[in-house]
Amino acid sequence: MTTESTYAGLLAACSPDLATHTALHGHNPRSSPGTLSRLLADAGLHGKGGAAFSTARKLDSVTGRRVVVIANGSEGEPLSDKDAVLLERAPHLVLDGLQLVAHECGSEETYLYAGSQLLQFVRNALKERRTAGLTEPLVTLVASPKTFISGETSAVVGTIEGRAPIPRDRSVHSTVAGLNGRPTVVHNVETLAHIALIARYGPEWFRTRGLGDASGTTLITLSGDVTVSGVVEIPMGIPLDQLVTQYARTDTPSIRAVLVGGFHGGWIDAQDLPTTTMTTTALATVGASPGAGVIHVLGHARCGLKTSADIVEYLADQSARQCGPCINGIPRLARALSEIAYRSGSVHTQESIRYLADLVEGRGACKHPDGTVRLVRSSLHVFQHDLRMHAAGACEVNTRMGAAS
Repeated sequence: MTTESTYAGLLAACSPDLATHTALHGHNPRSSPGTLSRLLADAGLHGKGGAAFSTARKLDSVTGRRVVVIANGSEGEPLSDKDAVLLERAPHLVLDGLQLVAHECGSEETYLYAGSQLLQFVRNALKERRTAGLTEPLVTLVASPKTFISGETSAVVGTIEGRAPIPRDRSVHSTVAGLNGRPTVVHNVETLAHIALIARYGPEWFRTRGLGDASGTTLITLSGDVTVSGVVEIPMGIPLDQLVTQYARTDTPSIRAVLVGGFHGGWIDAQDLPTTTMTTTALATVGASPGAGVIHVLGHARCGLKTSADIVEYLADQSARQCGPCINGIPRLARALSEIAYRSGSVHTQESIRYLADLVEGRGACKHPDGTVRLVRSSLHVFQHDLRMHAAGACEVNTRMGAAS
């Protein structure tokens, strides 16, 4: 394994070329089948695409022959740029991880699925690898549509098969029957980059890069009412108030709430930031998850209800329209939340929206309705005071701005 002293970060390379990559990280290691899965289990690596599923368990769940491996960089989440930045700045780390997983699974068929504007970076990297004489399975590049649900695993598989980019039956996992019925492993591109590093530096190194009991690092996209925005690498387990002050250079008194995980994530009240860490377990206690690695800060000059209503309206427009919750449920939630946020005298109440959310949850053909419900519920919880003011025909933002003038 490579010595830890040479590591500087997922995005540390000053150039995306192979020579720079090799000088920084060394050559891609190879091991006997079964070794990689054990390394990942010891490292405690979880997927970075949103579901946070154990990477080792996913590999171990592969059954059958002629396995297909797919690198997923579609990034349909509007607030996330991490996968795009990674493919642009460190494509060889992603390709290293893809080849390691292919070797582990005995796969000779791999794909990289990402936005068309990003595929040129990958093409350049693949050309460099061929010129350098690297013997690897062929990587087929597939352009992903610009839709919110295009990155869902079954939608990825469907697009590569030439079908509509929408989720399908989730009762059968792709590792059992995915692309053309063959066992298929789909990993987010950041997950693959971490795999490449764990194979070099080892699981203990990865675990110690997190804080407390958390393992490793993760890429996040900072946005909203912040001093510094963009993609940064942070240690897992960092308290959210420290994350915002240290990386976004934003003082917590200026914050009303933080949206963690993206449009399928959850709002966290500013007062809960010091006691909430960037871990799946801690975030779950406040109705959120790491999701797509999004930290979106809401300042006091923006209305949380209106921001949430705009997001839910977008999610309603982005649904697959193949089941009742997507056709009727999410649009009804969007209309109800928008009426409360933007119209005085709305007939909708917090209770009526919760009732709609209960009707939608768990009944969809994919996880899109459930993710939308998560956001709606966190909005109702964090912005309770705003709900009361809007019901009375006022808005906390307007009241505060008026008092300050």
